[in-house]
Amino acid sequence: MLNLRRLLPPIIVLIAASTLAQAETRVTIATVNNGDMIIMQKLSQMFEKQNPDIKLDWVILEENVLRGRATTDIATKSGQFDIITIGTYEAPIWGKRGWLARLDDDLPASYDLNDVLKPIRDGLSYEGKLYALPFYGESSFTFYRKDLFDKAGLKMPEQPTYGDIARFAQVLHDPRNGIYGICLRGKPGWGENMAYLSGNTTVEQALQSAQSAVERTMRRAGYLK
Repeated sequence: MLNLRRLLPPIIVLIAASTLAQAETRVTIATVNNGDMIIMQKLSQMFEKQNPDIKLDWVILEENVLRGRATTDIATKSGQFDIITIGTYEAPIWGKRGWLARLDDDLPASYDLNDVLKPIRDGLSYEGKLYALPFYGESSFTFYRKDLFDKAGLKMPEQPTYGDIARFAQVLHDPRNGIYGICLRGKPGWGENMAYLSGNTTVEQALQSAQSAVERTMRRAGYLK
C-alpha cells in the first residue's frame, strides 16, 4: 500500500487509511470551498508535474455538505475519499474510532511538529496521538462595546462563559433605540454560526461538550455503535 503521508505534504489534514492502485494512483481529496483550499487545488498541478504517476482528484464542497458526506463515507467504510479536511471537532472523535491514520509516528524529519501551536496539536489529537495536521488555526473571540457596558453597569469578566454572553446580550438588547444585544455570523449551520455548547462553560469546556454531543448524534444516526 502506498503511504499517502509520503505522497503529499502533511499540511491540512487527515489522511484516511485506504488502499490505492499501484499503476496510476488517483488520490481523491475532499475539502471545504474556502480560499486556502482553492489555492491548494491550483498548486496541485505542480505536484502532479513532479509526480506524473499520481493524479489528484478534488471534491470541493460547502462546509456542512462536506461534513455530512465525509462522516457518512468514513462511518460506512465506502472509501470514496483518501484525504479529507475536517476540524478539531471531528479529529479526536474519528481518531478514537480508528477511522483516521495516525500522523505523528511517520512524519519526515524536516517537519517540526513543535512548531505547531500546542492548543492546535492537542485539538487534533486523541490520547496524545495526532490524527490531523493544520494548514492554519482559527479561534473565536468577542468584541464588545465598553461604553454600553459602562452605561448598563456591566463588567466583562476575564474568561466569560456563554451564559455570561447571553445575559449581557439580553440586558443590552434595545431595538427601539437601534441597539441589538448581539451580532453573530449570518451564515446558518453547524460550524457556521452555531455549535453544541452549554451555557455556563468556557470555550475549552464547550469544545469538550461539543465533541460528546457529536458522538451522541452520530450514534443516534447509526454511524456509531
